[in-house]
Amino acid sequence: MKLNTSRFGEIEVDEKEIITFSEGLFGFEDIKRYVIFQMEEDNPLMWMQAIEEGSLAFILIRPFEFNPNYSLQLSDGDVEDLSLTSPDDSDIFAIVVVPEDASKMTANLQGPVVINRVLKKGKQVISTSPKHKLKHYILEEMKTNLG
Repeated sequence: MKLNTSRFGEIEVDEKEIITFSEGLFGFEDIKRYVIFQMEEDNPLMWMQAIEEGSLAFILIRPFEFNPNYSLQLSDGDVEDLSLTSPDDSDIFAIVVVPEDASKMTANLQGPVVINRVLKKGKQVISTSPKHKLKHYILEEMKTNLG
């Protein structure tokens, strides 16, 4: 399927790769379908492009890329909503905000995006861990955690 986007122009999307968020994302509850793709090889950042709205895309990163000790406890309700039967079936991403000074980019670990990669179901969840904040400075944490 072809998708017209404001950021990438026309892109080809494999319909089998579309992830459905039955509740949408916080602030974007009406937009339910997205596709995730790599920015460039060896870059930990990815794009999550909305299918229904060509001008809406989010930058994502796996929290483990900058915080190897990251762990997320999902509620029973979240596990049920995502139809997860094994942790191996899930992918966890943080939404990235890139300000004018890109060295200050942050990742939201308080509201991560969890995807059942087998069933292509997604949900933005709320982490109750006090260690997970709205703004984690990615490059700072990479230096601290990864040397």
